Amino acid sequence: MSRRIIDISVHLENDVIADPPPFGPKIHYMDHDMTFPQMAPFFPGLKKEDLPDGAAWAVEKVELTTHNGTHLDAPYHFHPTMNRGERAITIDEVNLDWCFQPGVKLDFRHFSDGYVVTAKDVEAELERIRHSLRPLEIVLINTRAGSRYGQADYVTSGCGMGYEATMYLLEHGVRITGTDAWSWDPPFIFTARRYAETHNADIIWEGHKAGRNTGYCHMEKLHHLEALPADGFIVACFPVKIRGGSAGWTRAVAIIDDGLTEATVAPIKP
Repeated sequence: MSRRIIDISVHLENDVIADPPPFGPKIHYMDHDMTFPQMAPFFPGLKKEDLPDGAAWAVEKVELTTHNGTHLDAPYHFHPTMNRGERAITIDEVNLDWCFQPGVKLDFRHFSDGYVVTAKDVEAELERIRHSLRPLEIVLINTRAGSRYGQADYVTSGCGMGYEATMYLLEHGVRITGTDAWSWDPPFIFTARRYAETHNADIIWEGHKAGRNTGYCHMEKLHHLEALPADGFIVACFPVKIRGGSAGWTRAVAIIDDGLTEATVAPIKP
């Protein structure tokens, strides 16, 4: 039996463009030489030179939003309600069965920045890769944005999933999706231009707002999706358990393993 684990997450790090300013993470690193004052009060009489190599511990102080780094959005992020009127669940309430399921990758790197993906586009790609969606499969969207991560144009790169494309997936039983772009929807700069022309607020965050009809989660800021096959892998994306949170960070991975078959990780009724 062979197994490959492919990391499809990004780092949390300073000074890498992954969010619009000023929403990026702030990490303050304290190394072994800096932290003796933290350790000493626990051990009265301790001197720094008493420690092996005079080294205390290393620790980091991190300032984040729940949407920094690779994260899983809960339905509560999208709207107060889901499933046409039910209270939207928060990240600590997400069904963990959703988070460890067979994966499917749709390659939309050929679409231009700001393009709104349609249901027909999804159908065409599924036909191209000869895949029929099954309930609870995790669908990953590979956009051009993945190749721009860390670059000045990352936040404005890639296509986005429109309302009808998102509903197509949800109507086929998908409950977790993901994208290597900053947002599941098209970059805001393009939506803003369309809104300026139409003044139709329905186009704002339309992919997210599909959650009003059917509760679902999606991952944003995935990475290395080009390394994945179209299917034949498992996605694991368990979120950090933040009570009442709109999202939780996840170390999302794809697992290609001859031993992980449909018999061991079978889609269940959503």
